[in-house]
Amino acid sequence: MTMFNRFMFGGDWNPEQWPEDTWEHDIRLLERAHINEATINVFSWALLQPDEHTYDFSMLDRIVDLLVRHGFAIVLATGTAAIPAWMARDYPQVMRTGIDGTHQVFGGRHNFCPTSPDFRRFARALASRVAERYAGTPGLEAWHVNNEYGNGGGYCYCDLCAQAFRGWLERKYGSVEELNRAWCMNFWSHTIHDWNEIVPPVTYGDAISTDKCVISGLQVDYRRFQNEQMLDCFRLERDAIREHDAHTPVTTNLMGVFKDLDYYSWGREMDVVSWDNYPGMDTEPSFTAMCHDLMRGVGGGKPFMLMEQTPNQQNWFPYCKVKKPGEVAELSWQAVAHGADTVQFFQLKQSIGGCERFHGAVIGHDNSERSRTYREVRELGADLERRAPALMGSCVHGQVAVIFDWENYWSLEGCVGPTQGLHYPDEVHRFYRPFWRRNVPVDMVESTVDLATLKQYRAVVAPTLIMVKPGVAQTLAQYVREGGTLITGYMSGIHNEFDLVVEGGYPGPLRELCGVWVEEIDAIAPDAHIDVAIGGRTVRGSIVASIIEPEGAQTIATYGGSDFYAGTPAATVHTVGEGRVVFIGTALDAEGMSAVIDPVIDACGAETVDSPEGVEVMRRTADDGTVFTTVINTAGRPVHWRHALGGESLDLAPFETRIM
Repeated sequence: MTMFNRFMFGGDWNPEQWPEDTWEHDIRLLERAHINEATINVFSWALLQPDEHTYDFSMLDRIVDLLVRHGFAIVLATGTAAIPAWMARDYPQVMRTGIDGTHQVFGGRHNFCPTSPDFRRFARALASRVAERYAGTPGLEAWHVNNEYGNGGGYCYCDLCAQAFRGWLERKYGSVEELNRAWCMNFWSHTIHDWNEIVPPVTYGDAISTDKCVISGLQVDYRRFQNEQMLDCFRLERDAIREHDAHTPVTTNLMGVFKDLDYYSWGREMDVVSWDNYPGMDTEPSFTAMCHDLMRGVGGGKPFMLMEQTPNQQNWFPYCKVKKPGEVAELSWQAVAHGADTVQFFQLKQSIGGCERFHGAVIGHDNSERSRTYREVRELGADLERRAPALMGSCVHGQVAVIFDWENYWSLEGCVGPTQGLHYPDEVHRFYRPFWRRNVPVDMVESTVDLATLKQYRAVVAPTLIMVKPGVAQTLAQYVREGGTLITGYMSGIHNEFDLVVEGGYPGPLRELCGVWVEEIDAIAPDAHIDVAIGGRTVRGSIVASIIEPEGAQTIATYGGSDFYAGTPAATVHTVGEGRVVFIGTALDAEGMSAVIDPVIDACGAETVDSPEGVEVMRRTADDGTVFTTVINTAGRPVHWRHALGGESLDLAPFETRIM
């Protein structure tokens, strides 16, 4: 079931940036491009509340009235994403303090301290007034709380946060003795005797960088604490809205693999997940697909909103490459294929000032219909208008579960050693890509998912599962014993939930299940690789090499080269009960990962579609059983597919989408 009354095609519109006599002209251009939705009021706090005691909704009233007259759908934001100048001046403690101790002054955005009682008071009051005034507005499809929490501002390290963090720790651990044990605080004379001795991980204290810390448990717990503080801010605005509107969905826009917030905890608090997709010019289509699957997983498998993408350039890259003809349509349809029930842009009209003036928009600086960007958006709008509504509410049913876990993200990238070369999303993508290449639908899940959920999948993939939280090893073992297939590997099974090493040899609580002992972990230089022999061919490993001693597992690949561990296992398979575990010891290249995983895909019975390189096939299933198969040419070249899905040949233009 879909949450919305129409398939929304639109995006962020900021008419307050232009004279009011231009608004009607802009609306007419948008209508001719088949735009039917506008997201408004995202950054309007300073206009809505010019001082502490005054609210002025007159301009927003006129914007809303204009959209209602033209029959637009409206996604209405609470406007709390940037602090107004008067608040920063009169209540300086609402501003964020950086990891280096710098206290922010007025300016920028995403600049509030999530712990500040004053920020919370003012934000809740504004959200309440906006909801009270506009609840029941014709065309109102969703409420948009704040904007991209954490983006650009980072965590706050002010005295308010430090005090709240100490209370959070006391509630979690109960005693300083327990905290000292959990954090291994006898290291470097860090033993504490009073809660007030705890200092957040700042760079003039224990933080080595924004990611790494002398005491890793301190770093991980501070991330957990800040995640909860920001989520509390979302909840208080959401709850303020609910006092005036009990039914309209409430969301905030997430950011894919953004590191600082555990999005699974956010998804459980949102009516519908929305997210902003901004791939770089070298981002692989499979990585974008993985991000869509992750956001769908954060939302519990329900359709999601593509809240933002650009219709052309993205302004914050060092080099702002334009989209190729057809590329925006391909990216839009890929989102729909993976579960999006909207296609929205940032932005509908291009700013003339500020740091986003070279970010793409439906209406460019020419203010006309002549631009290639406008014409392509218009063609896409007509296509979506014709084909997308039928897919609304249908779901993607994954056959394989890939674990993406934010606390593992923090733990892996917080390691000081054995290498700086591991980036968690890239390693998850390394394991995800062979399934995408074979068009096996994937669900992204968190590591603590229960056994009943795992048993729905043909295979479970746990890339770099460095932090094994309580119960996870037992759940995975039971899944395998009952016939499941688990794929895991390097840097897995090393830490517990406190970010302490699990004694007894790697991969710790997964050692018996994997049937291997990783005696050592070798780091491979950034410009080097190690040869791996598998199935009569040689592939490459990189970043790390696990030096493996089998303990029941069978070797399926071996290291080559001249190092002392040449000829030892690089990948293994271990039979446990009715199932099996595949352990991959090094970060294999794409050919190597496919060489290991393709036989697993075939053996576990997952349904595959062997399409040409660059052609993605996805299925969404409606409540009545109707299956919509989307075929997308993600390559910027024509593709000929002999014996396609219907048995006929299929010729696909660059970035073309077919729906069957």
